[in-house]
Amino acid sequence: MAGIVSYGAYIPYSRLPRAEVGSFWGRRAAPGEKAVANYDEDAITIAVEAARNCLRDVDRSKVDGLFFASTSSPFKEKQASSLIAAALHLPKEIPTADFSNSLRGGTIALQLTLNTIKAKMAKNILVIASDCRRAFPGSALENDFGDGACACLVGDSGVLATIDDSYVHYDEIIDKWRGENDRFVQYWEDRYVLTAGYTPNITKAMSNMLKKGNSSPGDFAKVALFGPDRRNMLGAIGGAGFDAKTQFDTSLIDNVGNTGAASAFISLAAALDEAKPGDRILLANYGGGADAFILKVTDEIEKGRSNKRGIKNYLEVKRTIPYSKYLRFHELIEMEVGRDRPPHLSSPPVLWRAVKNSLPLIGHKCRHCGKIQYPAERVCMSCGSKDDFDDYPFADREGTLFTFSIDDMAPSPDPPTLHSITDVDGGGRLSCLMTDCDPQEVKIGMRIKMSFRKLSVTYSYPNYWWKSTLVR
Repeated sequence: MAGIVSYGAYIPYSRLPRAEVGSFWGRRAAPGEKAVANYDEDAITIAVEAARNCLRDVDRSKVDGLFFASTSSPFKEKQASSLIAAALHLPKEIPTADFSNSLRGGTIALQLTLNTIKAKMAKNILVIASDCRRAFPGSALENDFGDGACACLVGDSGVLATIDDSYVHYDEIIDKWRGENDRFVQYWEDRYVLTAGYTPNITKAMSNMLKKGNSSPGDFAKVALFGPDRRNMLGAIGGAGFDAKTQFDTSLIDNVGNTGAASAFISLAAALDEAKPGDRILLANYGGGADAFILKVTDEIEKGRSNKRGIKNYLEVKRTIPYSKYLRFHELIEMEVGRDRPPHLSSPPVLWRAVKNSLPLIGHKCRHCGKIQYPAERVCMSCGSKDDFDDYPFADREGTLFTFSIDDMAPSPDPPTLHSITDVDGGGRLSCLMTDCDPQEVKIGMRIKMSFRKLSVTYSYPNYWWKSTLVR
């Protein structure tokens, strides 16, 4: 039986209190906070981080495909899934595909994955859902939208949760949308969006899934679903006959927000974090219709989450940022650009030549003297031997901070800029920028890990590489 072999989520380190946004605009705000991507994060970088969490104990050579779902990919025309696959150092001979334009993209990709595996055209496919949607500043949606990603490796062996049945229907309705030239999500009148769109569709999907699976609400330990806000999610769950108090966890919508295409999957990850063998979970998603799936947890669940960073840890480990910083991070206000530094544009041919080593952060180890170094060069810096190396991956290795510097003059949405040099466990040294840390908390000797980030955007093209961050 096909199902989830491994899973992993990623929730950004920064949080924005909803009360602060409400205070700025002179409005009442719901309690709680929302997760906010850093200025060097987007839907691609957080997808890579979720996938790295998912693949911690997985042989990446066994991944047969990668499907990426998002409504907020930085590219209108360019495949994001191939970039993500390169950063993850997946085999080159696998299909990659983007599922865009719909909040239901992740579950559409999941259904296609199940069909592909059942047809024996693949054994393991990585499905990633990720979103960093933006709403008009001061709008009702601004406090609802949060940023996050989740990845699931779906296969037919070593399954920790089988996917036993599914249901789908479409519904053409104009409720929320974003056109070709729209930066922010547009939406029609709130009551119409909910009473004609979300509530009847998601309730219908859950109810029909129960009928199709000959099940009742009491057969399920948890419900994992997409929803715009706490009140309407609880209403939909109750409308389908479930007990919202015992079968649904509101901590995600309260403290992370509506994470778009990733929302239902992050909710599923939270349910799997707490699940026991034999538990059944109902997964439901909405967007131009609705999907629903029945999952059953197997005895493999403990093994599958033993080395993963769980949702509770993401909720607890955080920093609070002011609204002004949120506006700067996402260029919602115009800022002065450094006058002494022209726009930087990486050469596409240079990036293409270096793609094997730069995006997946692959260095090399000399076969003669064992010296480990990054970047990879043709000549060993220690013994002088030439073109005789083995690949040496750095991205998933932790290390110790050897030294760092603080630059107060470099232009940045979040000054000052920190530069680090890290001694990597097992050998090698990396020099790169630091992210997600307060200069006051950084000390020589601290434990460091790598994180895939956006370095710059020039002529609308984002340039990606790796930064260091503290192990928390």
